[in-house]
Amino acid sequence: MFKKILIANRGEIACRVIKTARKMGIATVAVYSDADLRSLHVDMADEAVNIGPAPASESYLVIEKIIDACKQTGAQAVHPGYGFLSENSRFAAALKEAGIVFIGPNPQAIEIMGDKIASKQFAADAKVSIVPGYLGEISKAEDAIAIADEIGYPVMIKASAGGGGKGMRVVHSAKEVAEGFNSARSEAISSFGDDRIFIEKFIVNPRHIEIQVLGDKHGNVIHLGERECSIQRRNQKVIEEAPSPLLDKKTRKKMGEQAVALAKAVNYDTAGTVEFVVGQDRSFFFLEMNTRLQVEHPVTELITGVDLVEQMIRSAAGEKLSLKQSDIRLNGWAVESRIYAEDPYRGFMPSTGRLVRYQPPQETAHVRNDTGVYEGGEISIYYDPMIAKLCTHGETRADAIDKMSDALDEFYIKGIKHNIPFLAAIMGLNRWQLGSLATSFIDDEFPDGFEGAERADDLIGKLALVAAFIDDMHNNRKRNISDQMSGKKVSFSSNRVVKISGEWINLSVSTERSGLVRIDLADGESHAIESNWVPGEVIWRGRINGEPLSVQIAPIANGYKLSHRGIEIKTSVYTAREAELAKLMPVKLPPDTSKQLLCPMPGLVVSIDVAEGDKVAPGDRLAVVEAMKMENILRAERDTTIVKIHSAAGDSLAVDAVIMEFD
Repeated sequence: MFKKILIANRGEIACRVIKTARKMGIATVAVYSDADLRSLHVDMADEAVNIGPAPASESYLVIEKIIDACKQTGAQAVHPGYGFLSENSRFAAALKEAGIVFIGPNPQAIEIMGDKIASKQFAADAKVSIVPGYLGEISKAEDAIAIADEIGYPVMIKASAGGGGKGMRVVHSAKEVAEGFNSARSEAISSFGDDRIFIEKFIVNPRHIEIQVLGDKHGNVIHLGERECSIQRRNQKVIEEAPSPLLDKKTRKKMGEQAVALAKAVNYDTAGTVEFVVGQDRSFFFLEMNTRLQVEHPVTELITGVDLVEQMIRSAAGEKLSLKQSDIRLNGWAVESRIYAEDPYRGFMPSTGRLVRYQPPQETAHVRNDTGVYEGGEISIYYDPMIAKLCTHGETRADAIDKMSDALDEFYIKGIKHNIPFLAAIMGLNRWQLGSLATSFIDDEFPDGFEGAERADDLIGKLALVAAFIDDMHNNRKRNISDQMSGKKVSFSSNRVVKISGEWINLSVSTERSGLVRIDLADGESHAIESNWVPGEVIWRGRINGEPLSVQIAPIANGYKLSHRGIEIKTSVYTAREAELAKLMPVKLPPDTSKQLLCPMPGLVVSIDVAEGDKVAPGDRLAVVEAMKMENILRAERDTTIVKIHSAAGDSLAVDAVIMEFD
C-alpha cells in the first residue's frame, strides 16, 4: 500500500479523497493555485504544493507541475478526482513514465471511452445495447440528411469529442438536419478542435441512468447498481438518487451485466460509470463511459456501504477486489442535491464572494455533506461554483426525500446567492415525489424560470406562527434588560398582527413557560409552539402542535425574512396600532433600471462591444462578462442608443453594477 498520495484536484473532491486516505493511514499532498492558498483541502492535507496562478490552464491542468509536485514530496501515486486531468490519457501515461501510479484507469481505456464514436463502436462489439444511429464519421450535410431519413426523426447530431451540450442538436426534419449539421461541426471545431460528427436516434422523454462499475488489475469487474441522474439543467446534473425509481430487478441486472461486459472489454481496473439513456418503457441504450469517479458517487456509497475511493486506491496498489457481485446489496434509498453558488431567481447566474455564514446541517448516519468550503472562505470566479453535495439516506425513497427536505431547511448560507430554495422546491413537487422523471424535468416544471416554491396556505400559517413566536421571544428579553429605570415595569400587549404574503393575521400570544408559547387566532384556533430558539440563532427549530419544523431566519425592519421548503418570505409583526399605521404607509417602488445595463453577477468584464452614441437593436451584443468559467453575453432588449459607458474590459464588477446607460 502507498505511504503517500497526491490529490491533483481541489474543492470538495480533494477533501473527500483526503478523508479516505487518512482513514487508511496514507499521508496526503494537496496542490493549490494562488487563488486556493487558504482553501479547505490545503488545510486538511499533510503537505501542500503551490502549482501556479489562478487559471486552471496555468495550474491544475499543467501535467508537468503535478509531476514536479509528486517528485518534491515523494508522493507515490496520484488521485485525479473528477474534472481537470481525471480523463486525460496523456496525464496517465506521463505519470507511468515518471514511475508514479495513477489512481484511475489504464490510458487505453481512457482513450477509447473518451471518443464518443470509438466508444459506441466498442460498445457495439461488446454486445452492449446502443442507440440506433450511424457511428461512422459524416463529412457532408447531404449524407447526414440521408442517414437521418433512414434512422427516423427525431435524431440527435453530436460532436464526437463533445460534452456539456456543445456540438449537440436535436432535429426533427431534413431541413433542420442541414442547418444543425453545419452549426454542430462549427461548434465542435471551435470548442474541441475536432469536427467529427455522428448521428443517432433521439429518445423522446428520456431518462439518464448510469451504472457504477468497479474493477481491479486482475480482470475482476463488478457493478454496484444504478444512479438516476435525470434532474438536469443545461446538461448539468442537479439532483441524483440511487437506486432509480424506474428500474426493476430484471432491467437492473441486464444493465449491470452490459456495463460489466463493456468494462471488461477495455480491461477496466478502477471505479467508473457506464451511462445509459433510458426510455420510459425501460428500454436502455449506451450513452458513454466516464472513466473516473463521478460527482454523484456518494449516493452509491450510502446504499451499498462501499467506499469507492478506498477501492480505487486498493486497486491502484495492485490488490484484488475483496467484493464479489453476490456481495453487493442495495440498502434503502439515497438522494444527492448539488448546492451551487448561483442565483436561481436570476436565471441561475453565478454568485461569488465571501461565505459570511456557512452552517450546514449536522452530519449523521443518514445525512452526509461533502464540501470544500468553510465559513469565512471565498467562492472564487475561477472554478466550478459547487459549494457542497448534500446527501441523505432513508429506508425508502419517500424517507430519503423527507430527510433531504429537512436537511435543506437547516443548511444556512449567507454572503452569496445559492440554489438551496430551488432544490427545496423540487423536493416538494408532486411529480418528483412520484418518481415521474425525465431529462426535461426542470424545463417542464419551471418553463418561465424559478420564482420560488408555491406558497401553500397551511405553510404560510405556520410561518406566521413562527414569526409571532420570535417576536414574543424578543419582547420577553426586553422585559428583562438589567439596570432599567425604576418605575412602572415595561409591559407588552399580547395582541399582535402578523403581515405575511399580503395577509394581515390577528392573533394573541401568551407565554406558558420557557420555550412554550400559546398563540390564539381571531377565528378561535389555538396553537402550541415549542422551541429552544434564542435570538442570534439563524435556524429556528421547534414544534407546532407537536409537529417538527425548521425555519431559516434573517432579521429585517419590523420583522423577519423566513425561509422554508423553498419559500423565502418577508414577515412583519406589529401591535394593533402599529398595524393600523403600517397600512397607511406608501409602498416604496424599486428604482427604474430600464435604461441601464446592470451586471447580472459578480464577474470580470471581458469586452465592451459598443461605444457611446451607437444605435443598437434587440439581440445586439453589448458586453461580455465572465464568471466561474462561463462567458455571459449581454444583449440589447430593444432599439436604443448608448448614452454613457461606465465600465471597460478588465474591470471587476459587483452584481447590479451599472455597465452602461441607454436613452
